[in-house]
Amino acid sequence: METASVTPDIDTTPETVQLLSGAQALMHSLVAEQVDTIFGYPGGAIMPVYDALYDFQDRINHILVRHEQGAGHAAQGYARMQGRAGVCLVTSGPGATNLVTPIADALIDSTPLVCIVGQVGKKLLGTDAFQEADVMGVTMPITKWNYQITTADEVPEIIARAFYIAQSGRPGPVLIDITKSAQLELMTQPYSYERCRTIISYRPRMVPKPEQVEAAAKLINGAKRPYILAGHGVQLAKAEDELRQFAEKTGIPVATTLLGQSTISTDHPLYVGWLGMHGNYGPNVLTDEADVIIAIGMRFDDRVTGDASKYIRQAKVIHIEIDPSEIDKIIKADAPVVGDAKEALRALLKLVHPNDHTVWRNEFRKYDVIENETITVPSLSGDSEKIQMGEVIDLLSKKTNGEAVLVTDVGQHQMMASRYYQFRRPNSLVTSGGMGTMGFALPAAFGTKVGAPDRTVVAIIGDGCFQMTLQELGTIVQNKQPVKAIILNNNFLGMVRQWQQLFHERRYSFVELQNPDFITIAKGFGMDGHTCSERETLSESLDRMLAHDGPYLLEVIVEKEENVFPMVPAGTSVSQIRLA
Repeated sequence: METASVTPDIDTTPETVQLLSGAQALMHSLVAEQVDTIFGYPGGAIMPVYDALYDFQDRINHILVRHEQGAGHAAQGYARMQGRAGVCLVTSGPGATNLVTPIADALIDSTPLVCIVGQVGKKLLGTDAFQEADVMGVTMPITKWNYQITTADEVPEIIARAFYIAQSGRPGPVLIDITKSAQLELMTQPYSYERCRTIISYRPRMVPKPEQVEAAAKLINGAKRPYILAGHGVQLAKAEDELRQFAEKTGIPVATTLLGQSTISTDHPLYVGWLGMHGNYGPNVLTDEADVIIAIGMRFDDRVTGDASKYIRQAKVIHIEIDPSEIDKIIKADAPVVGDAKEALRALLKLVHPNDHTVWRNEFRKYDVIENETITVPSLSGDSEKIQMGEVIDLLSKKTNGEAVLVTDVGQHQMMASRYYQFRRPNSLVTSGGMGTMGFALPAAFGTKVGAPDRTVVAIIGDGCFQMTLQELGTIVQNKQPVKAIILNNNFLGMVRQWQQLFHERRYSFVELQNPDFITIAKGFGMDGHTCSERETLSESLDRMLAHDGPYLLEVIVEKEENVFPMVPAGTSVSQIRLA
């Protein structure tokens, strides 16, 4: 394992050997891993680390969040933009358990995190000491790896392993629990990160086996109705160019998963839309008419497959995936290709034949016409009494030329953002997919902006979601990050209400919200903003938000009982997708 060498400000000459404390060793290890930003919240059991961090402020930017959950989501946003691990630093007990939700979110959405949490002293372990919690037991099922450091000498090697595991293969979260005694005590030998070139047992396959690639190419070359399903793994592998070249050479239509959106520009002639419960009409229905499915970096989530027993029974399946545990887990693969998506696509490009599936691709356009006439045009027509969510996203897309990074929370607004924003640049959607975490967007948008300071970052948030993490307005303002946030306010937990309307006879059980004055709250934190309730002022409101020099909150009052369609009802086949 290749790691950075010892930092030059440590004097290791024999006559002046400098023994570091565990906390100091941690700081030097983070610098060796080129960590430039930490999202955290101090407390008693992590205080020695924070004391050591005081001397590293010129090398590491620590961002003080308002809640540990915010630290986790901010680190997720940072990691999505940077393509490397985001780092969280919190204390023991409730500080650590408050990270559980973002850790679980990061695992299912393959986001690399290194979470460093304090723990009581070694002698107090297992005594139910103040703010002690079994963080190892709690987080074992939701991390790629976790480890408890009990001596200072362990620090360099364990931190090296943590970053390697978090960032290698299929990315994910790692948690390091470090006792307070290990933070305080001195190492027994001089600090060196060079000695951490440890042989790691975790060695994911990057280059796929030639015979697997050849079997896949044979199926592709013989296909009449091939279909690419591109997931988040394409972006994680930075394989957007390879995907485009592969699709253009073969003429195969491309659909994306929710997290795969922006992998290919929405105006590319081979892009046919996105898959899933609220995805586009044609991409869902025609999945069941393809003869060869090429699934790349996606895991056949139930929101994509619907009833998996009825999904793509007619097609041969090629599954390109770096995580072998995903192969055959849900959908049987006729031609599995285990390896990095970029490497797999590069290998396939040499073997697939040029082709043009125009007739097959035109089938998707027929469904586009139906969806456009039934759903899109009415949603954007401006004929409703109140502003509709789609109008806001459509106008935002035009004003930003499809080049902003959207950070979306979870619910109807999330689906509307995916439906109506026209993504023109790669890596432009940050959202909570598999976990569906309400409250994700505001802290994640902040972390996204830190990770991509040169891009416009706009958070799309529902009124229910906003109230789960609104305290992070304080983080945004204190750090002067120009995050733009739009609340689509319908005074409902909108997606739950939609389900209650469609499947529970409009028995609206505890979904209506009496909301506070969001703009007054924002201004209380020092963040400017205003409310738009009239269609006539929507365009000017978006211009005002985007032009503002600093963070801004725009609340848009939208149609109260608007529904998101298309919709595949839970537990049904994708062919049973509803347009109303």
